[in-house]
Amino acid sequence: MAVTEPIRDKKQLKAMGDYFLKRGKFRNYLLIVMGTYTALRISDLLRLRWEDVYDEVHNSFRSHMTIVEKKTGKQKTIAIHKQVIKALRLYFPYRRSAFLFVNNRKDGRAISRVQAWRIIREAATAMGLAGKISCHSLRKTWGYHAWTSQAVSPVVIMDIYNHSSYEITKRYLGVAQDDLDRAYLGMELF
Repeated sequence: MAVTEPIRDKKQLKAMGDYFLKRGKFRNYLLIVMGTYTALRISDLLRLRWEDVYDEVHNSFRSHMTIVEKKTGKQKTIAIHKQVIKALRLYFPYRRSAFLFVNNRKDGRAISRVQAWRIIREAATAMGLAGKISCHSLRKTWGYHAWTSQAVSPVVIMDIYNHSSYEITKRYLGVAQDDLDRAYLGMELF
């Protein structure tokens, strides 16, 4: 079985989102942006509702959302990144259901995992991304960039992913030889 990979190149990741943005497919754009910035599993993303991200009483987007993860049953509070709010604002006028990622064919239901996979594969193929890119790639992409670009502590990444060991997180992030080479060659000690 091939391992799903993170999207390592930020330009390619942005291009995947822009692929849908330029076509006015705001739901699909939101899926790419929110999937990457929240590091949620696809099962949790597809269950999200507008009430999770938007406060009707105050007519404003929330700064945090709290969910119960489907896989672990654990409650998780996630800060909503400004890029996610930007994508939500674009899509907000088109909301037709309680679900964020509403199916265009079924009355008010969320899209399926298969449809989410098709959306991600369409953008990845259009961008010429090689490797095993799937729904889970969005979750892995967050961790990969948190670790390589933002120098987020592995302990924090482990906690966000609910991993039980550093070895699991390291394997999950898809640390490749070129990442190790950059670490060796990028050091300036003298």
